[in-house]
Amino acid sequence: MFKVRSDEPKYAHLWDKETKLANIYGETIDLVEGSGLPADQSLNINGDGSVGDNPNRNKQHGFYFTADNCIGCHACEAACSEKNDNPSHIAFRSVGFVESGTYPDYTRLNISMACNHCDDPVCLKGCPTRAYTKFAEYGAVLQDPDICFGCGYCTWVCPYNAPQLDPVKGEVSKCNMCVDRLEVGLKPACVTACLGNALDFGVIENVPERREQAKTQIPGFPDPEISHPNIRFSLSRTLQRVFTRPDSAPLKYVQEGSEFRPVINEATGVGERQWNFKSLLTSHENAHIAFTLSVQAVMGAFLIYTALSLVWGGSPSDEVFFIPLMVSLLMLLTFGLVRLNLHLGKPMRFYRGFNNWRLSPVSREIFGVSLFFAGLAGVAFFGTVGMYVLALFDAAGLAVLAMNMASIAALLGLVVGLYYMIKLYLIPARPFWNHWQTASSFTGTIFSLGAVFFSLILVASLGHGILAIWLPLMAGIALFGLVLEAVGLAAHAKKMCAQGGEGAASHFEQVTRYGKSYLLRNVLLGLNIAVLIAIAIFGLPFGGLSIFLGAFVALSILASAIIGRALFYVLVIPTTMPGGFFWRNKGFEEHAIETGLADKIHAGIVTGKH
Repeated sequence: MFKVRSDEPKYAHLWDKETKLANIYGETIDLVEGSGLPADQSLNINGDGSVGDNPNRNKQHGFYFTADNCIGCHACEAACSEKNDNPSHIAFRSVGFVESGTYPDYTRLNISMACNHCDDPVCLKGCPTRAYTKFAEYGAVLQDPDICFGCGYCTWVCPYNAPQLDPVKGEVSKCNMCVDRLEVGLKPACVTACLGNALDFGVIENVPERREQAKTQIPGFPDPEISHPNIRFSLSRTLQRVFTRPDSAPLKYVQEGSEFRPVINEATGVGERQWNFKSLLTSHENAHIAFTLSVQAVMGAFLIYTALSLVWGGSPSDEVFFIPLMVSLLMLLTFGLVRLNLHLGKPMRFYRGFNNWRLSPVSREIFGVSLFFAGLAGVAFFGTVGMYVLALFDAAGLAVLAMNMASIAALLGLVVGLYYMIKLYLIPARPFWNHWQTASSFTGTIFSLGAVFFSLILVASLGHGILAIWLPLMAGIALFGLVLEAVGLAAHAKKMCAQGGEGAASHFEQVTRYGKSYLLRNVLLGLNIAVLIAIAIFGLPFGGLSIFLGAFVALSILASAIIGRALFYVLVIPTTMPGGFFWRNKGFEEHAIETGLADKIHAGIVTGKH
């Protein structure tokens, strides 16, 4: 157990006596009563089986932040990092700020934020390895880095920057509510270190002495309805109507009634269209670009082959085509899976991705894609080697049955994998993704890239002449996929602009900082649609021109898909807490990398990993 000093000051001790029955969201504060859970379980801190004697031990605790008092000294950050022995690039608690006005009428509002140990922890539901647990003791949401395999999905879904992905260790860690201190009646280290009495801690909804407010929002704080965070705010001073962020996020907060709503801050934007190809195509999410595009292309090609086999028994299904098709599909699918797996912080622990199939869309996506891979491998095996082996024993019918069963498994895996591949991006904390355009884009890619990939294998295995038969159909399938994506993109742009907030800010970045890349993708998309309409109606011209035109269309569709998917990842702005000029600031990180400042350990930036 944590050793309490004999001279520990009074303000470091927990102060709660009477507590309420329910919080502001209607959730029960006592987490044991009526749940059937034991009330005296040990947390086994440092292997100690003792149980703390806090009478409120099984009630939901939370932080209380008085914004009027915070002076931005960062003592809470320092105390937290010291206690948890964090490196310079990791901070479980951080202090950001928003600002308003100009000198001499200038207002700065500091915000100290760590994990809020939510009633509905989205990190716990999202984590595929079950590294998270919400305990009845203090309502703490604890995370075990040893179980984590470093996918970082919890950092996507959390609105508060609480989970920290360490690119050096390849694992996530976060605030643990200092439960070792709570067990002996002490407040968390960050609260005890606060110089201005801005941070406090206790049973949620209990208001500390000399405080009257218990708000759920202040300027810069994300929508509490996402996860019902256990933090309350006090802010009594009169505020100006508009607050801006000091970091590079193109957002400001405008007062509407009693709340502040995020809107686009065009003053921080580029103002004119740029390419920014380097940052577009060298992001940390390149592995996801490769994975989603390759898997969706394979899914599309397999769907086309299956449909042709069912509808037209005379479809290309002999060995001359079947073997190259299956080998190509398996090779591309393997590439996507390996590329994504190597993106993990701990690639050798990939098998843990199945652990949370009951809650995590990531686990379910992994299950679906794995089933698709296994089914596809079964189709390839029983359609070739297995067929010949079983034919030697006069069991060719068994091979056909096995091949059909493998096809059903592959189709089931395709449906499940695609559904949860889409579902895992529908994240309230990332509004730019949280739209049906994600589904139209992923589904459209299945048809467009699937048709392109299938056509390339047709030509490679059966010769250019085969296109005269199958080209109008392939062009029609690809056309359907591109039109589906175009409709989704148009609806998405309109929705993002209308709803405002982080989604609108992402779209603003799309038409300014990446405006020329965005325009190029749209031009390619429109050009491909026009060319495919012509091909579907009139077919390809004869001679060398047909080869050139076919190659151009295939490369153009692929280029459009890569640029579009890269924009999808690089543009997203989470409903995140504001940073500072030199901390939690994407713009400063880019500057530090370009100038070499990132090589200095005190900069708190690690590059070239994960």
